[in-house]
Amino acid sequence: MPAHAHVPLSAIGLIIGAALCFTVLDATVKALADRYPIPLLVWARYTVQLLVIFVWLLPKMGASLFRTPRFRMQLARGALLPLSSLCFFSALKYLPLAEATAINYGTPILVIVLAMIFLGERITRPRMALVLAGIAGMFLIVRPGSVVFQSAAFWAIGSAVFYGTFQILTRILADEDSRVLLLYPALVGTALLTALLPFLGIGYAMPLRDAAFIAVAGMLGTFGHFLFILAFQRAPASALSPYTYMQLVFAIIVGWVIFGSFPDAWTIAGMMVIGGSGLLITLHERRRAKGVEEPPAVD
Repeated sequence: MPAHAHVPLSAIGLIIGAALCFTVLDATVKALADRYPIPLLVWARYTVQLLVIFVWLLPKMGASLFRTPRFRMQLARGALLPLSSLCFFSALKYLPLAEATAINYGTPILVIVLAMIFLGERITRPRMALVLAGIAGMFLIVRPGSVVFQSAAFWAIGSAVFYGTFQILTRILADEDSRVLLLYPALVGTALLTALLPFLGIGYAMPLRDAAFIAVAGMLGTFGHFLFILAFQRAPASALSPYTYMQLVFAIIVGWVIFGSFPDAWTIAGMMVIGGSGLLITLHERRRAKGVEEPPAVD
């Protein structure tokens, strides 16, 4: 039996818990986005994560937490995740939660395209079919006449592009310490956004409740990533990827209960196409990793 044939229930629970954390984080940001600048919310999310990493890892690792043989690439990768968050939180300000989440889940499709361009990976017929299916799913969501057919949809697409590029650089840096990989996005994100704070006009008094919500948003992002790490320590990423799509389900439920927004039939169909193509991409890549012969590449 292959090593990944059995996925521990604890790993599944952890990955679903992470998806729930990210959904509640997104809902919190959406609720605050009308009152506070998006960069401030992103700053809180990464600053809290950086503080947690320092408390958690710095006493154990010391200066080795910062050591990397590819410093410039780590900085570039570290900037991409905060940029993705800036775009996604900007989209959340204007788009329904479920629809913005669904567009962002086009990342696996973009990763295939980017891997072909930057890593020289082959574009096989199955990959091409799945990419086209995912694009079709996006068009079902972002279609003329839909609530998502507005300029804000480009923020969600931009978020997916940045996150897809982030994943490509993560592949390139995969042989480095995972704790170092966890540090740099928080470090770079905090540094970049701290430099922006003086220009955000936040010198007014903030209600204690809103300050608490902003702090909670940062903790949710940190806790979500921590659950992801724990899950990946218990099972391979390829085996856990299908369970990450629970975030789409959570986004629909939370968007409906909290914001009174439920996707229409066309949008639900688009979500199913994106989710289905993403799952099939995961299964296809898993078969390739096992050495199953692929169809010939398309010329």
